[in-house]
Amino acid sequence: MGFKALRQKKWFKILSNKYLLIFIIFLIWMFFFDGSSWLLHRELDQEIDKLQGNIEHFKKSIKNDTVQKNMLLDSAGLERFAREEYLMKKNTEEIYIIEYEDSIAKNEKD
Repeated sequence: MGFKALRQKKWFKILSNKYLLIFIIFLIWMFFFDGSSWLLHRELDQEIDKLQGNIEHFKKSIKNDTVQKNMLLDSAGLERFAREEYLMKKNTEEIYIIEYEDSIAKNEKD
């Protein structure tokens, strides 16, 4: 089958149309190579979705921190926080550590 016979085929006539070729090249350029390509927009949309998820997380975190900050405004809440988080005590207090049997690691020799 020669080139002359190939040119007679209907699909070859359609694909060799210069306007169709230019349009196909344009689509390939816009989808893959251009600065505002489809691939770039897809990546940016995924990043936007991820950042919006972060926004929700940080809003919840801000809400929890605000509640904790309001609890620390009074002296009892501040004292409780210092005892729990920083293991602080008053000068007149003594701290006893109580260990239960099930929390103590057992020796192999026993």
